[in-house]
Amino acid sequence: MSRWKPPQPRSSPYITPQGYRKLQDELEQLWLRRAVVTEALSAAAAEGDRSENAEYIYRKKQLREIDRRIRYLQNRLPELNVVNEVGDVSRIYFGARVTLEDEHGKEVVYRIVGGDEIDSDAGKGHVSVDSPLALAMLKKEAGDEVVLKLGDDCRVYTVNSITYSL
Repeated sequence: MSRWKPPQPRSSPYITPQGYRKLQDELEQLWLRRAVVTEALSAAAAEGDRSENAEYIYRKKQLREIDRRIRYLQNRLPELNVVNEVGDVSRIYFGARVTLEDEHGKEVVYRIVGGDEIDSDAGKGHVSVDSPLALAMLKKEAGDEVVLKLGDDCRVYTVNSITYSL
């Protein structure tokens, strides 16, 4: 059985100004961290036999991970489109903070952001513009119904409010 996996589809090239700054800051921090790891790698390499040197092996792995992320960010940042303004603020578009109400009256708030801005810590309430929920919400107005179909499950939400803070 093969280990080959098809490549992931590219996420939309849209990003908020805050998300773009966060990625730039991450790239700067990676370069600083890389210098520290490189120095530690040199010290570990100077200890002698590299084949059984755990510190050397660990630092090489760490350096590969840092370089992989730097390479990704250097390729991804130039192709991102920073969205600074939205024309029609009465409809749901990229960057909108949307309050939805389900059939039971429970309200949830989501912000539509780019795929590069989604992470487990700061991404609370953020939903990727490529996600099924965001695609179902796009171009809706306050008071419209959003129907989300996920397999056999179907959920209906009502759009209560739309705000923008780009």
